[in-house]
Amino acid sequence: MKKKALFIDRDGTLVVEPPIDYQLDNLDKLEFYPKVFRNLYFIRKNLDFEFVMVTNQDGLGTPSFPEDTFWPAHNKMLKTLDGEGIVFDDILIDKSFPEDNAPTRKPRTGMLGKYMTGDYDLEQSFVIGDRQTDVELAKNLGCKAIFMQDEFVLPDELKDICVLQTTDWDVISEFLFAGERKAEVKRTTKETDIYVALNLDGKGQCQISTGLGFFDHMLEQIGKHSGMDLTIQVKGDLHVDEHHTIEDTAIALGEAIYKALGDKRGIERYGYSLPMDDCLCSVALDFGGRAWLVWDAEFHRERVGDMPTEMFLHFFKSLSDSAKMNLNIKAEGANEHHKIEGIFKALARALKMAKKRDIFNYELPSTKGVI
Repeated sequence: MKKKALFIDRDGTLVVEPPIDYQLDNLDKLEFYPKVFRNLYFIRKNLDFEFVMVTNQDGLGTPSFPEDTFWPAHNKMLKTLDGEGIVFDDILIDKSFPEDNAPTRKPRTGMLGKYMTGDYDLEQSFVIGDRQTDVELAKNLGCKAIFMQDEFVLPDELKDICVLQTTDWDVISEFLFAGERKAEVKRTTKETDIYVALNLDGKGQCQISTGLGFFDHMLEQIGKHSGMDLTIQVKGDLHVDEHHTIEDTAIALGEAIYKALGDKRGIERYGYSLPMDDCLCSVALDFGGRAWLVWDAEFHRERVGDMPTEMFLHFFKSLSDSAKMNLNIKAEGANEHHKIEGIFKALARALKMAKKRDIFNYELPSTKGVI
């Protein structure tokens, strides 16, 4: 079996990069990245990656960065990590300046020749770092990147290389240990053509188009307030009426949620209620594998926006059946718009709570042994 590796940057990834001069050249500047200890130990203990430190240290050994100021802090960092059970199998340091264009300097692969001989499964290996050059290194190596930046937008040619963008080592461990929770569903009938894609661990980014403006607005609440990235594209027979579009969207969305949850290990399972102005909306949810809907909400208008109010019950029933989840929904209040929007937001918050996953307690949330 081929070996796998994590090619891990140092400054800004393992330790906080010192501001102003970016040089970790004394012990007073040594500050470890938040959560790095327990997560690297967890990865080292539970997964089969080799740890390879790959770092550029501009001009190391020159008057601008003397080696006698570098090694005390560097060695202290390694000793501290070692004391927590975190050992690097290889440490690769490039000492050149950027303008030298050295073949050993990231993102070039001159230091990494032994990892490119075929002994390593680079497609299943990752570069972890906080610079665009780390993502470029991943591309040059033929592996994927975990990019430790929140707001930085990568150029298009690197977006497919980056499989995760986060500054949270908990999220990195979860990704490496338990995998992505993404799903795509395509559902085509004589009445509708539907595409749903979601990422349960996204950032609430939505691209939704069903042909029904109010329905789009409600579906966006699900993505935004649950933290799911959600794409829903629907072409339905709206020239007939709205029924098939709304029902089939619920079926496809529920199927995508069910697929993305996988075996459900480590999830919270349950979730939520919230007020919205004059309304109090409650959605209690259970990802227990059994579909059931309790609906206690009345509407006294035929439509809210372009959506028939009779279809709200039908949407949640279809969603519950397809996702194999319990939903107990109650709403009270006078404003019909607020009432239904509150229900969708409460559903989103219930989803956010119930889908939360803890890899440090990676058990099925059931005494049955299966859900």
